[in-house]
Amino acid sequence: MNVYDTLDQLGITLPPVATPAAAYVPFVQTGNLVFLSGHIAKKNGQVWVGQLGNTMATDEAKLAARAVAIDLLGTLHAAVGDLNRVQRIVKLMSLVNSTSSFTEQHLVTNGASELIGQVFGQRGAHARSAFGVAQIPMGACVEIEMIAELA
Repeated sequence: MNVYDTLDQLGITLPPVATPAAAYVPFVQTGNLVFLSGHIAKKNGQVWVGQLGNTMATDEAKLAARAVAIDLLGTLHAAVGDLNRVQRIVKLMSLVNSTSSFTEQHLVTNGASELIGQVFGQRGAHARSAFGVAQIPMGACVEIEMIAELA
């Protein structure tokens, strides 16, 4: 299975790596692991602002998480040169900007997890954490980071 063929079938064009907004790098490779810094949700090039349980519904935030996954794939491509080198997506960690009463962070994060599974098949089956947090930089609704293993 060629990852780029799958991306084409899904109508996905990988974005370039975003310029970090603070004192960090977009990715670090150590051995055969690549750690991607947290990526915040963007819509039409702007921060996708919202708080679950207040100004945003789960279905919209799930789309935002999917958008984050696409950005993560763009960064992973830049880090490794060829996504077909990915042996396994090891883990996603998702932060969901939410009120204390919102409890569907796991459903929001499915937007990213489901896309990763579509793109990589069994190699995309990953461990995951999904947290509700009081705020994310710039008011973004979702932030996700990724760890991938290379063949």
